Amino acid sequence: MKPGIEWRQPRAAAENEQFADDLHAALSRTPKAISPKYFYDEVGSKLFERICDLPEYYPTRTELALLQTHATDMAAQMGERVQLVEYGAGALRKVRLLLDALPRERVEFVPVDISGPHLLSACNGLAGDYPGLAIHPLVADFTRQHALPARPAGARRVGFFPGSSIGNFTPAEADAFLRLAAAELTGGGLLIGIDLVKDHEVLHAAYNDAQGVTAAFNLNLLERARNELGAEFPAGGFEHLAFYNPAYCRIEMHLRATRPLALQLGGEIYSFHEGETLHTEHSHKYTVAGFQAMAERAGFRPGKVWTDANRWFALLWLQA
Repeated sequence: MKPGIEWRQPRAAAENEQFADDLHAALSRTPKAISPKYFYDEVGSKLFERICDLPEYYPTRTELALLQTHATDMAAQMGERVQLVEYGAGALRKVRLLLDALPRERVEFVPVDISGPHLLSACNGLAGDYPGLAIHPLVADFTRQHALPARPAGARRVGFFPGSSIGNFTPAEADAFLRLAAAELTGGGLLIGIDLVKDHEVLHAAYNDAQGVTAAFNLNLLERARNELGAEFPAGGFEHLAFYNPAYCRIEMHLRATRPLALQLGGEIYSFHEGETLHTEHSHKYTVAGFQAMAERAGFRPGKVWTDANRWFALLWLQA
């Protein structure tokens, strides 16, 4: 661990217990569905990094281009002294473009992520490249109540939530997160990425890549259940399924049973008929006006918007 990084160690046993509870609940309901946050163990986090570099996956390169072009303007919205909180921090790739545009000696960085080992590795790399930057990584589920470090005197607390991850939430979950963020960022603001409504073929390709990396990412959730929780299910029993659902303006990802099978977890047996799915993720697509209206209802005041020439993706500044 690099000097100057304040690390908060996660409680692995408690995390596994929560995973088990949530998976039991997911398998008991009809239709079966679980939160996508359980994709992000160490293996899943690395697979997602590979997804971000795939030719079919436009969001990462489009958002990076927006940050490269407009980071100075975005930083100007934040102010001169900032406690920068990145929600779902991951590999800490995009935040570097913001850090380059902010006065380093006046920035405190608080990356929040559910995957502790992956976050620590990313923070060590960041500390080596940004000497003198105060980094306070926090292992937490940022969608639930969490204790951020005290804000430095005179600093504005600003959130950064890139990658269109807000699209993985149901409308009710998105509203709850925005209200939580509006409360803890009061006096500052939130820079957030959203994926925009677009041609269905572009969306389908992004979630069904030719190399099968997204499929491996999806299937890894069950491998994590096998390795961490002792779940038992037949090899080859599930396959990746992703499609656009126009009724909800969202991509859906599922794990589909290839044949009738049983999944055993903690002494309980859950049956799947052929073709039955475990819904693992949805990714809502927004219009700028629609998302701004939702953010305003949650307590934000809409500000500047940056989007690409195709209008495939947008970064929005929301004043808290």
